Amino acid sequence: METLLLFNFLGPEMLVIVFAILLLFGGRKIPELMRGIGKGIREFNAARSNIEQELKEGMRDADRKEIEKKREEEAK
Repeated sequence: METLLLFNFLGPEMLVIVFAILLLFGGRKIPELMRGIGKGIREFNAARSNIEQELKEGMRDADRKEIEKKREEEAK
């Protein structure tokens, strides 16, 4: 519940944050900053997807080995 309240910004708070960003980075640097953030998010999502896919493949391989082991035991 606390995390939800942390991101619950109202209008005045957002204006202060936007103003602070403008002061810190200037109007010309903001698009470059946003591109960098977007690139970072895309790379993070690609890495997450890659790890997720590897975990699923590993689980499938483990299941196949388990099934093969059971079949070998039944054949004996």
